[in-house]
Amino acid sequence: MILEKVREISEIPVYERSIENVLSAILTTGDFWKIVDLSEEPLPLVADIIRVLEEEGLVKITDKIELTEKGLKYVKNLGIGKRELNECEFCEGRGISLKNYEDLLKKFKEIVKNRPMPKHEYDQGFVTPECTVARIALMNSRGDLFNKDVLVLGDDDLTSIALMLSKLPRRIVTVDIDERLINFIKEVAEEIGYKNIEVITLDLRKPLPEEYKKSFDTFITDPPETVFAIKTFIGRGISSLKGERKAGYFGITRRESSLDKWREIERVLINDFNVVITDIIRNFNHYVNWGYEEETRAWKLAPIKKKPEDIWYKSYMFRIETLKDSKGFDEEVKVGDELYNDAESSTT
Repeated sequence: MILEKVREISEIPVYERSIENVLSAILTTGDFWKIVDLSEEPLPLVADIIRVLEEEGLVKITDKIELTEKGLKYVKNLGIGKRELNECEFCEGRGISLKNYEDLLKKFKEIVKNRPMPKHEYDQGFVTPECTVARIALMNSRGDLFNKDVLVLGDDDLTSIALMLSKLPRRIVTVDIDERLINFIKEVAEEIGYKNIEVITLDLRKPLPEEYKKSFDTFITDPPETVFAIKTFIGRGISSLKGERKAGYFGITRRESSLDKWREIERVLINDFNVVITDIIRNFNHYVNWGYEEETRAWKLAPIKKKPEDIWYKSYMFRIETLKDSKGFDEEVKVGDELYNDAESSTT
């Protein structure tokens, strides 16, 4: 009955497992943002499930979300237990050591203190410094950085600055739509005397300039969470690679993506782009709360209007490799908000 009622009000595919995941998270925490984090269901769906659970008298909402006596009996009958993360305290579950990157991390933290803040207009948000440097460590461990030409497509996280500090790539090109980020990266490059970087302003709805196609060994991007955006950003990245056995890195979250959407994303990667997924690392990227929460759909849907205190928005790190028949995406995308927004979106 709960499942049918949620299906009546939600645009997002919902299963018994979805409801079990939310109930398990509620057993663990009363914080809405952490419930989304622990359940790993799209935020709008979590809000819909909680709404139905409240209507059915299974949860009550005050300054927190908790199960009623009826709710506790319900989860006991279903055999649902608490949801726990059990992440490694040293690597936060990434499986990547920063021992050899401690100096880089220290310098990076100092440089980005005065970074431009996220802009809602571009659906921006950035990861913790540890995440950014862990990306460098991950790419280097896979042989994708040293003496390589690297393309950064969108740089909210200032990965290009960490790349410069690492002195590993042969060449870096960074593309972004935000002039604030472009200028900040240029200023840092000048301050540290780094010469092998080019920074250009481009709306990625437009194709890459011809001189950047088939020119790179590695790309990294962090696209908005729509199939449109995934196809556009990652497709541009693949078009930029020199040929076979070159690598791309990007994050995809569960906070704004159902497994149905993930299947479609993976279909695009494997069937349309003909690339291989070599790595998927759970919750690799941890995003700092961006500061414009009250402007977002997530805030409107949240049953308790309280800003998140802890990191809740995380994404999985994907690594792909090209083969001889891989192909990218070079067409101009003539869409507006659809690039950033769909039924599962919450940060827009």
